[in-house]
Amino acid sequence: MTRHATRRTLLGAAAAAAGAGALPLTSAETATAATGAAARGTAARGTVARGTVARGRRSPYAAPLVDNRFWTSYTDWRCGERAGTRPVGGRRPGLVIAAPAGRTEYTDPHTGRTSAWEYATWTSPVHRSSVPATEAIASWNADTPAGTWIETELRGRYSDGALTPWFTMGRWAAGDGDIRRTSADGQSDGRATVWTDTLAVDDPASGLRLESYQLRIRLFRTPGTRLTPTVRRLGAMASDIPDRFGVPESLPCVSRELQVPRYSQNTHIGRYPEYDNGGEAWCSPTSSQMIIEYWGRRPTAEDLAWVNPEFDDPQVCHAARLTYDYQYEGCGNWPFNAAYAASYRDMSAVVTRLHTLSDVETLIRAGIPVITSQSFLEEELTGAGYGTAGHLMTVIGFTETGDVIANDPASPGNEAVRRVYRRAEWEQIWLRTKRYDANGKVRSGTGGVCYVFWPAFPSPAQRHALATVGIR
Repeated sequence: MTRHATRRTLLGAAAAAAGAGALPLTSAETATAATGAAARGTAARGTVARGTVARGRRSPYAAPLVDNRFWTSYTDWRCGERAGTRPVGGRRPGLVIAAPAGRTEYTDPHTGRTSAWEYATWTSPVHRSSVPATEAIASWNADTPAGTWIETELRGRYSDGALTPWFTMGRWAAGDGDIRRTSADGQSDGRATVWTDTLAVDDPASGLRLESYQLRIRLFRTPGTRLTPTVRRLGAMASDIPDRFGVPESLPCVSRELQVPRYSQNTHIGRYPEYDNGGEAWCSPTSSQMIIEYWGRRPTAEDLAWVNPEFDDPQVCHAARLTYDYQYEGCGNWPFNAAYAASYRDMSAVVTRLHTLSDVETLIRAGIPVITSQSFLEEELTGAGYGTAGHLMTVIGFTETGDVIANDPASPGNEAVRRVYRRAEWEQIWLRTKRYDANGKVRSGTGGVCYVFWPAFPSPAQRHALATVGIR
């Protein structure tokens, strides 16, 4: 499946295991899948992501590369423009439908079914990014009971003063009974384009940047009911990551291993091929499920009733189904994975971009694992045994010498998932934005993209670690 290649990471539905589980870096590499998001941070006010300093070492980045603005508090929801929505307080504030602002019909492009819906909207204040950006990615955490769904839109202002149109960044529901969750490719104003989940400036070399943006969210429900989605978090990441084939090495400063469940995506090869060709392409939902269960959440027996009872680890099949993007035809939509994780009780989740492995160490020290995105030739990651155009793994710790301990879903079975990879190699394949494929052609790298999932009520140490890497 070919996707447009922006200069950010190109991950998405690319397969991630050796043999049948990997997208071989031959002719298939030229069809690298472009999805992804770098929706970073969660803040009641704008936060700038800066590299964490290890052992007093100065960050190699002189200027901020990432800006985050997330709305999460009761005060946040009272700001902006409301049309039929209202904030709700309590320990975990949110936004709900108060009285519908209107009624519309939506024809689902993936089922052809037309249904009537009541809706209400909330539009954020304008946020001026501290980083004039080449990319912007929206992200959200929401509860969507049956009979409800949400749509997130983004409008930006360019550095020359012109406005973009309102771009759809995702139509989402936790289930798939009412609508099919979907991105909306093909949106462009001739200067920027939406590629699955990312709004990207078409020609960054021109100097054109996004200087500010607004978000608008639409909450939908079945007409005549009192149902409502509850939006817990809404925001976006704006970034301008420089082109680079390599990055400075960070100094190791943490030795700790977290006990994260281990699941192999290859266990599920051939199962439910309607969801991104089955397990061979399920690195993203498999990684997400590992972290969800690390935090003590998992689907119920009722949730898993649809899975063939003969299949082991049915929760991985469930995660693939509930992260599947019917437009992209894959499970690698980054905000959809974060939204899936946050659909569990009292969970928060973002897609973010970090600067160095020191940032990951900061989170690991506080007990927070990180899911990272990378692409590499087989010889670039010693011990992997495969090459891939895009793959997600879970960083669960660091050895005494600073090497990366990872749960790699591209393993033949659960018992083989835990791996140790060389720190310098890992840092390069994860943080670079440019790389060479097996044919010597320049391809995109990940630029430090990762998922971070954590409890909605973290410990003080966890809260401090998240804030240190720009997530509030």
